[in-house]
Amino acid sequence: MSTAPLSAAERSELETKQARIAAFLDEQECTALHLSRNENIAWATAGRVEARVPLGSETAVCSLLFTRSGKHYYIAPNNEAARLADEEFADLDFEPVLYPWTDGDAAFDLAHKLGGPEIASDTVQPGFYLVNLGHLRTPLLPAEADRFRALGATVAASTARVLKTLAPGITEDEITARVAADLFAQHITPTVLLMAVDERIFRYKHAVPRGGVLKNYGMINLCARRQGLVISITRFVHFGPPPPALAANFEKCARIHAALLHATREGATSAHLYAVAAQGYADAGVPDEITKHHQGGPCGYVERDWVATPEGTQRVDSVQGFAWNPSLQGAKAEDTALLCDGAMEIVTATPDLPSIAVTLGGKEYRSAGLYLP
Repeated sequence: MSTAPLSAAERSELETKQARIAAFLDEQECTALHLSRNENIAWATAGRVEARVPLGSETAVCSLLFTRSGKHYYIAPNNEAARLADEEFADLDFEPVLYPWTDGDAAFDLAHKLGGPEIASDTVQPGFYLVNLGHLRTPLLPAEADRFRALGATVAASTARVLKTLAPGITEDEITARVAADLFAQHITPTVLLMAVDERIFRYKHAVPRGGVLKNYGMINLCARRQGLVISITRFVHFGPPPPALAANFEKCARIHAALLHATREGATSAHLYAVAAQGYADAGVPDEITKHHQGGPCGYVERDWVATPEGTQRVDSVQGFAWNPSLQGAKAEDTALLCDGAMEIVTATPDLPSIAVTLGGKEYRSAGLYLP
């Protein structure tokens, strides 16, 4: 994704991640780690490698191999070799290992040859040990946190910009096209596009575009990726005075959102955060609403690393991205935040759009309100 020379911060980031991988291999007593999932390749290369060709694919057109002896390889078919060398792995300390594109199994044979008998892998492959590497991707390092903030600000500005262009008569598909075009123009790839209007917003939690025509109420809900990192955001526009019940639901969602942000601290468990959300819905007089959709959770190199559940044992790390998304009928509060130095920082703030402030423990938390042109 970047052919610029490595900065000192990027070199430090790569060294830290390679140290995490080495410690993981020692702990697991494996001879090598094989990575083919896009999020792990982006993480392991400081966000410099985008080896995804089909946009919806979970795996890349190449794979990485880290051996316990300290060797680093990228394994790729020969038809991808030139671009990967010029545009992805330039200035990175990875040795290329190529195979004929006609031999689809060669990558795994080469991994075994180079990596030894006990190879951990982030995908299911014959003879490999499947591992989940989500825990290695946190805590975020300073350079990652900076990229996360920058992406959040850019995606938020894009969302607000498109929201202000909407008017009655636009279709859900045209809203989707405008959002995607604005993002792609900034080298940002949308990974979720949920655009809906009017009654579809009230009826469905995940309203994919279906050609509806905007009358009074529109929603832009998206996730977007750059340098491997992913941001989530939702914003709404209403033409004419909103129904009182809808406005009230935005206020309730803001209070639940604030409670979740306030409770997101290092060491907090998934179950505790779910309980915080459940209490928020109960305080709002709608205790059963929590059963109708997930409330969100940590994010970084995927849209959600995990979601808060009643029995969840996962724990919040010291520096980690979060996207909470409490919702009530027709309303939702969704932003991306960064936990850093014990405080939650909203990275998708849209100060030129309405917001709802909630104060907890002396700290003010802002959630998006309804934009009324």
